[in-house]
Amino acid sequence: MATEVNIGKLIVRTPDVRGGRPRIAGTGVTVRRVVAWYQLGLSPEEIAEESGHLSLAQVHAALAYYHANREEIEADLVGEEAEAEKLAQERYQTVGGK
Repeated sequence: MATEVNIGKLIVRTPDVRGGRPRIAGTGVTVRRVVAWYQLGLSPEEIAEESGHLSLAQVHAALAYYHANREEIEADLVGEEAEAEKLAQERYQTVGGK
């Protein structure tokens, strides 16, 4: 007999894990990370396969969370991009810039 999974418990937030970002329960994988892979063109099946430890249900839960909370996740993605650009600029100035 199959075990029922409560999909409402697949995505969690914990203030002291990953900065409180929504993530797949029992993992450190954030919804933001799954969405980034998805936006790169990976299918949910490919994301689950490539991760090696995420189930297809977990990937779909992350994508469902994204679609239900698009503004929050998009803002987080933009913030991550801005932070990466800032760090790249700082590194350039420290290592080889003028």
